[in-house]
Amino acid sequence: MSNGTILIADDDRRIVKIVTLCLEQEGYKVVAAQDGEEAVRLASAIKPDLVVMDIMMPKLDGLEACQKIKMVVDVPIVILSAKDDVVDKIVGFKMGVDDYQTKPFSPAELALRVKAVLRRSKSSPSPRKNKEILEYPNVYIEYTTRLVRIWEQEISLTAKEFDMLWLMASHPNQIFSRLQLLEQIWESRYEGDEDTVTVHIRRLRRKIERNPAQPDLIKTVWGVGYKFEPPK
Repeated sequence: MSNGTILIADDDRRIVKIVTLCLEQEGYKVVAAQDGEEAVRLASAIKPDLVVMDIMMPKLDGLEACQKIKMVVDVPIVILSAKDDVVDKIVGFKMGVDDYQTKPFSPAELALRVKAVLRRSKSSPSPRKNKEILEYPNVYIEYTTRLVRIWEQEISLTAKEFDMLWLMASHPNQIFSRLQLLEQIWESRYEGDEDTVTVHIRRLRRKIERNPAQPDLIKTVWGVGYKFEPPK
């Protein structure tokens, strides 16, 4: 009986083989991807129980692949990378990564990390599993009716403003670049349209923030993008 399905994404076939053998010995079913784009496609298709993701990969780097995966499936992710930079780790955790294993690594240690992450994810189910309604302190968003109530005030949003708020609020504290928001909301990859995102962020803040010049909810991460930060 399988203990779950693990997706490993790494362009080094030797590492894929080692990790696959190690995890299969622990009772997991392992599916492999050779690049970031394939990892996103497989994660969306098979909905694995956990993803082991390398950072330096062709077509799409691991951190960006993690963001795209988190948009379509609620799955814990362990980063596996030769990078041992504190900044990379901080960025990874802000993007929703659950653990970080640097190369060279012990297969036995990786297996223990996988077990620990899976145990935490199963024992602490997300309060936002029901994707019809998002609730935070002083924030209520209902998908089907497009009702938005913030600080006890009902807010009227355009379709794009709502879609942008819903996407970011569904992934609290996750950083979205302007290009990623374009791809998700406008289904556009033309970078020249990124100013459209800036304009919509400004309009959204005017409607939902108490002080748009010093936003509490939609925060700018300078040089990276934007994130929704739930009120405390």
